[in-house]
Amino acid sequence: MLKIVFILPLLASLAPAQNSHNVLVVINDNSSLSRTIADYYARRRSIPQANLCHIRTVDDENISRDQFNRDIAAPIAQFLRDNDLAGEILYIVTTMGVPLRIDGTAGIDGDQAAVDSELTLLYQDMRRGAAHVTKGSIPNPFFGKKDAPFSHPQFPIYLITRLAAYDFDGVKAIIDRSLQAANKGKFVIDQRDAGDATGDDWLRNAAIFLPKDRVVFDQSATVLYDQSDVIGYASWGSNDPHRHRRFLGFHWLPGAIVTEFVSSDGRTFKKPPDSWNSSMDWSTPSGFFAASPQSLAADYLLEGATGASGHVFEPYLSQTPRPDLLLPAYYGGRNLAESYYLAIRSLSWQNIVIGDPLCSLGKP
Repeated sequence: MLKIVFILPLLASLAPAQNSHNVLVVINDNSSLSRTIADYYARRRSIPQANLCHIRTVDDENISRDQFNRDIAAPIAQFLRDNDLAGEILYIVTTMGVPLRIDGTAGIDGDQAAVDSELTLLYQDMRRGAAHVTKGSIPNPFFGKKDAPFSHPQFPIYLITRLAAYDFDGVKAIIDRSLQAANKGKFVIDQRDAGDATGDDWLRNAAIFLPKDRVVFDQSATVLYDQSDVIGYASWGSNDPHRHRRFLGFHWLPGAIVTEFVSSDGRTFKKPPDSWNSSMDWSTPSGFFAASPQSLAADYLLEGATGASGHVFEPYLSQTPRPDLLLPAYYGGRNLAESYYLAIRSLSWQNIVIGDPLCSLGKP
């Protein structure tokens, strides 16, 4: 295993500025799409040229662990060190064209993971001068810290989000929408039924923790379709047996975010054929797309959402984003990156967060 041995100095704890100077953009020079996205985002968000990190790696969604260490983690760490940015950077943005998944062994103790989730621990690795253990997951120190400002070194991680969609126009749209976000609209929360499964408890609590007049909450077996003015959405996705439509038919407001309890919704950003529909049917491979029948996070972006979570491999329910933490944080004025990561229990795992990390609704 290639170890990352750059040592970070201990820095005084400072409140985050939450601006473009705290964002590092990672560009795969072997991908024209990655370069185009980075250029557009940097211009729209006024990201300093000194915060654009160029790497060269495979232009593919999959990458081996050795390639990840050599072509992605080590060059980013070197760039941060060389430019004295390690402590100032809070958010790292990967662009479509940077690999998505690290191949490896499956299961709760496996070492396959999302590229983005592994990069969250780069700050910690650099500070300790040793790479983290890749078997299984690692607790997220920011999880559940609802009242704490995100800063270094208090939280020795980077918050990684990905600018990705089915094509450049889709990525451009989520960047543009992030700049238009406002604290208005409805949070739509849809249980599978009135049961007491852990996920349903989280959904129910999310509805309780948000202002009643801003929530559309359903505990019945009926799937909520065709909602208007949606700013946040949480559900079981295609794991709701009553859902039979690939697209929800929502009108999404700029800044709208999505989370769902689905194992493989971040598995790819390749676009399915229009005839494909997501389902729970694992017995009919002819109905799969990218090795799964399940819903895709990118479909919500195509329909008009601005941010979403996803999973590149099986995360297990306990390690999916908690909507009862995510949605209240976002409503309360946290930016997109912080809202998602305080809701994600583990790192070095399967989670991805899609969107502009600085996207914020502002205070209610």
